[in-house]
Amino acid sequence: MEEDWLTRFETHLATERRLAELTQKNYQRDLKAFMKFCAEREVASWSSVSDALVRTFIAQGRRQGLGSASLARRLAALRSFFRFLIREGVLNSDPAQDIQAPRANKRLPNTLDPDEVAALLDGGVKTTTTNRDADDEPLLMRDRAIYELIYSSGLRLNEVVSLNTVDVDIAEGAVKVSGKGAKERIVPVGNLAIRALKAWLPARSLMAAADERAMFVGRHGRRLGARNVQKRLNQLAAMNGVQRRVHPHMLRHSFATHLLESSGDLRAVQELLGHANLSTTQIYTHLDFQHLAQVYDNAHPRARKGGENDS
Repeated sequence: MEEDWLTRFETHLATERRLAELTQKNYQRDLKAFMKFCAEREVASWSSVSDALVRTFIAQGRRQGLGSASLARRLAALRSFFRFLIREGVLNSDPAQDIQAPRANKRLPNTLDPDEVAALLDGGVKTTTTNRDADDEPLLMRDRAIYELIYSSGLRLNEVVSLNTVDVDIAEGAVKVSGKGAKERIVPVGNLAIRALKAWLPARSLMAAADERAMFVGRHGRRLGARNVQKRLNQLAAMNGVQRRVHPHMLRHSFATHLLESSGDLRAVQELLGHANLSTTQIYTHLDFQHLAQVYDNAHPRARKGGENDS
């Protein structure tokens, strides 16, 4: 099969559709897996791909243990690629058009309660150990600024590591974010996050390379990577007594949950999170209901075990 079309499609995703870099990589990986699948069955060209072949490819992925979300993404990658080939005159129709993605089981996102957030964020810079190097102090200040910003403004991990200094307006208390599909939004930044950013900026000016635009940099003066943020968050959680594994998206989920519990304004939370569809944001109403149900079970006399005997 003509691999050159994958290269052209990659350019199309980057320059015309302006998809996030992670989405581009995932689509390329899925399409290369499909090319390998076709080669094993001696399918010689893209025009020879049938709907039955696509169904078999998806079924094989399920047998190999891929989850519903991964299989749905594979289908999305194929549909997007086939539409591109139709536009370029290579195909007449989309062989994946009528194939339904497996339904994903909805899982409620993990969140931190306010006490856990306070333990995580309030202890960051203050925590001291006898073995800690003095050079760690600026890094702890940076980490606190990152995690305060995620929780304050509901940012995704990729959004926060992609920030440049010009994207953060300290005076106005706002940050410009480039989200999924390169869609920009401006969200407010809370006072504690502003304070953490102000503490980090002088240290950043000493650490960052002269030509580096990134708001958050590593020891070598270049943009901090997402994996590093994840790793150091786990270390910070353990250091401050949070008794479970924490990941940056939990802070985003916690932001949405706590804001919705306080305001009840689902549309505002949707805008702040950068969700294209309100249905995506509605997952947090289930979390809110779980919280209310727990309060009810713990407090209402008719909900407690043996409650029928309470007077």
